[in-house]
Order: sequence, then C-alpha cells, then structure tokens
Amino acid sequence: MSTTADPRLLVPARRVLLQRRIRLIVAVTITYNVIEAIVAIAAGTVASSTALIGFGLDSIVEVLSAAAIAWQFAAPDPEKRERVALRVIAVSFFGLAAYVSVDAVLALTGIRDPDHSPVGIVLAAVSLAVMPFLSLIERRTGTELGSASAVADSKQTLICSYLSAAVLVGLVLNLAFGWTWADPVAGLVIVVFAVREGLEAWRGDACKTPVSALTGERQVEACDCC
Repeated sequence: MSTTADPRLLVPARRVLLQRRIRLIVAVTITYNVIEAIVAIAAGTVASSTALIGFGLDSIVEVLSAAAIAWQFAAPDPEKRERVALRVIAVSFFGLAAYVSVDAVLALTGIRDPDHSPVGIVLAAVSLAVMPFLSLIERRTGTELGSASAVADSKQTLICSYLSAAVLVGLVLNLAFGWTWADPVAGLVIVVFAVREGLEAWRGDACKTPVSALTGERQVEACDCC
C-alpha cells in the first residue's frame, strides 16, 4: 500500500507537463493498437483463428479506452470529464471479458480449431514487449496527477499485455505440440482480472482522490494500485 500524490501540491507547470504526457501516451497507444488490430484481424482471418481475431478486437477496445482519456484531457478541466471516461473504460473491460469468455468456451468445446500463425506469434511477442512499458508510464503519470481514469486506462493496457501473453503461449504451444486448450485456459484467468478492474473503474476506485464534503478539497488516501 502506498499513498496517492495530492494533486493540490502540484505546481501548475508540473500539472500541465503531466497532462501533456498523458496525451502523448494515449496518442502512441491509439496508433499502436490501430496497427495491431489491422494485422491481428488479417492474420486471424487467414489462419481461421478466433483467438487472433479476438486479439485484434481487443486492440479496438483499447483504442476506445485510450480515446476516452484523450477526450477527457482535451478539456481545460479534465476532472469534470473523468466520470464519463471511467464509464467508457469499465465498459471496455466488460466487453473484453465477455469476448474472451465466449472465445474460451468455443475453444474448449472444440467448436473452433485455430491453425498455426507465425505472424500472430510475432505480433503477440511485440505487443507483450510494448504494452507493459506504456502501462507503467501512464500509471505513474496518472498516480502523480491524481487521475483515476488514467490509472484505470493503464490497467486496461496491462490487461491487454496479459492477453498478449496468453495468445502467444497458446499459439506457440499449438504450433509445437498441437495443444489448442492452452490459450482458452489462460484467457479465462484474464477474464477474472478484467471483470475486477472493470468494476473498480465503474465505481471510480482506481487511485481516486475523494473530495471532502466539508472543505470541497481533494483528500489523499492510500490505494492498492500505485
């Protein structure tokens, strides 16, 4: 447990710098995920891989989440838009959990049987290297800024890196041993995390800095995500 930085202590120049950094991170995230979605869906279509297509759709979900943050921080007073941004992020988590759940059931029941996809393996490996880095930077920036939505979006990015790992392991094991069940089992674990983080984002629990009913000022409290 650690303590969230009090946004009242940030000098204006530092606050502007952090907000600019958030916008830059979001721009990079959106650009990367658009490319990832195109490649993953194309490779998944060629290989008849629902997992890869789902990976591409998850990239689109990540774009929506990041776009919500971009919309929030495009305003002069981002805090006024934070609740809406958190709602969008929460829905993105729930959508991701729903798709992965359905995909896992289809795989475990033998309804789908994905082919080998070297392109998918490379894509998942690159994503696994990039996403945790973006998540870490956004999380630290959002924590210092006192932005629950930025921290929630960083968790969305981290969940996507978990999904990248699951897809990578599933594709490699399928290629090496023909184990088609590895990917959906890992996916079901991710569903649990996605639902939990979605609920936190919906309630606004992600590193929030609550407002005092007496003074109207933001108060500092410990959180489990910083």
